Amino acid sequence: MEQLKQQLKVQIIEALNLEDLTPADIADDAPLFGEGLGLDSIDALELIMLMEKNYGIKLSNPAEGKNIFRSVSTMADYIDKNRTK
Repeated sequence: MEQLKQQLKVQIIEALNLEDLTPADIADDAPLFGEGLGLDSIDALELIMLMEKNYGIKLSNPAEGKNIFRSVSTMADYIDKNRTK
């Protein structure tokens, strides 16, 4: 799971062009939206596309995203249980 979290951090930085950050700057349980990384709804779409492209996960209910994208840990847990790639 730790490897998946590291991989996710790298993918998030690349997908969202967060050039000022390194994976070490992103805590596993830090909020991705709001006071954490400060991501917005456009970033959420990028995260959905990232999960689809890299892990074969399609979110059928966008409301699920709020819980899934709470932190890197919650994303990794969801991917671990639902990945098809």
